Amino acid sequence: MRISARNKLPGRVEKITRGAATANVTVAVAGMTMTAAVTVDSVEELGLREGSEVLVIIKSSDVMLAVND
Repeated sequence: MRISARNKLPGRVEKITRGAATANVTVAVAGMTMTAAVTVDSVEELGLREGSEVLVIIKSSDVMLAVND
């Protein structure tokens, strides 16, 4: 697999919460967790299960920060 995204983090699937069309996939990455919202079809096509090794790919044109005043 070749991809242009630079933010690629290896992780392990901790939990999959399926809805009617969308699934939230929680992944352990470097001592923290990240959650990706993907289609249920994608979960099935990728064969994702708890414990699956995955690559989290983050592609975003903007990253925002906020503070409380």
